[in-house]
Amino acid sequence: MNAALIPAVQQHAAALASTAVAAGPLEVLTCQLGGVSYGIELRCVQEIRSYEAPTRIANAPDFIKGFVNLRGVIVPVIDLRLSFGLPVPAYDAFTITVVLNLADRTVGVVVDSVSDVIALMPAQIKPAPDFNDTVDARYIAGIGTPDDSSPDARMLVLLDIEKLMSSAAMGLVQPVLQ
Repeated sequence: MNAALIPAVQQHAAALASTAVAAGPLEVLTCQLGGVSYGIELRCVQEIRSYEAPTRIANAPDFIKGFVNLRGVIVPVIDLRLSFGLPVPAYDAFTITVVLNLADRTVGVVVDSVSDVIALMPAQIKPAPDFNDTVDARYIAGIGTPDDSSPDARMLVLLDIEKLMSSAAMGLVQPVLQ
């Protein structure tokens, strides 16, 4: 990660924690991608659907699976596993499309599976680790530790899904001016 981005990522994680203090716990939808647990803020989730093969778009990057017609709304579908550079997934009965509502835009993201909805208290949200330039962690809002009581507790990578979908690589949502 670019050294200039590290304070911004840590600041965003701190902002998430302070938001949780003001508004109570942060509710996240937990999902799996390649054996790793991720969290998406529940406020962005419109619905959860079983995977249906989208209509492909010619010359689109592999991670853009195409689009589906969702009750009259044409929704682009992104495979998060492919966009993260993970191996090509097997689409099976557990594969899920999470429909997101981001900045007045509806987007579908494909994940391996969905686990549950959890509430994270501010003390359970840690800043993302510092990877320097090795890993692009701009889309990691923080690390959730739902069960701090166990040294083997699972960790949850909290995605800044709005920032991810508005990135230059995705270009699906207009960036929100700050």
